[in-house]
Amino acid sequence: MKPAMETAAEENTEQSQERKGCFECCIKCLGGVPYASLVATILCFSGVALFCGCGHVALAGTVAILEQHFSTNTNDHALLSEVIQLMQYVIYGIASFFFLYGIILLAEGFYTTSAVKELHGEFKTTACGRCISGMFVFLTYVLGVAWLGVFGFSAVPVFMFYNIWSTCEVIKSPQTNGTSGVEQICVDVRQYGIIPWNAFPGKICGSALENICNTNEFYMSYHLFIVACAGAGATVIALLIYMMATTYNYAVLKFKSREDCCTKF
Repeated sequence: MKPAMETAAEENTEQSQERKGCFECCIKCLGGVPYASLVATILCFSGVALFCGCGHVALAGTVAILEQHFSTNTNDHALLSEVIQLMQYVIYGIASFFFLYGIILLAEGFYTTSAVKELHGEFKTTACGRCISGMFVFLTYVLGVAWLGVFGFSAVPVFMFYNIWSTCEVIKSPQTNGTSGVEQICVDVRQYGIIPWNAFPGKICGSALENICNTNEFYMSYHLFIVACAGAGATVIALLIYMMATTYNYAVLKFKSREDCCTKF
């Protein structure tokens, strides 16, 4: 009986050690995950997807509104149509580039964590590794500044559609807003510079303007531009997080070049 009891005790001890070893291994792996880069990647993918998807559809809706109501002559908005088509192609390129760039930055974050070091053994940083990290820092800063411009540019159509929508609200309730002569309340999109001054009609007033605001094209384009602007803002925040992560990684690689690279970003 005693040997059997001792064997059972030894088996229980081995099982508890195995469970403890698995638990410690999981803790090390979770401790080495680059959470900042992971959050930034998810936020970047979401923001770029919203900006590209909603922006593409909203631009198509804007062209339809202009062609049907503000510029009946195709030659008047031919240049605008070409620019919008070019922007739609640029959107495809932006989506593809940031999909790859986000994956690369996330991989770089994993590469410079203690979890990867535990998997691949001890290693020292090299000049090539520090150079690559420095390149990511520079490129991320440039992209962050560029996306600040994109965020500001994406707010322009939101401002334009908001002005049209607020004008329609005045037309719907003129007495509440203290206005008279509804047919004299107009919106002239030529003042925004998107169509030339000789475009016809260019200006819509009164009930005709209210009918435009009630169309599905206007409603969808307005809200899609808002979502696209929010997506651009989310991408800016993601790039700011990437800036902090890549800068931290580069600092660790630079100032601990003779030690093992062990970062948490």
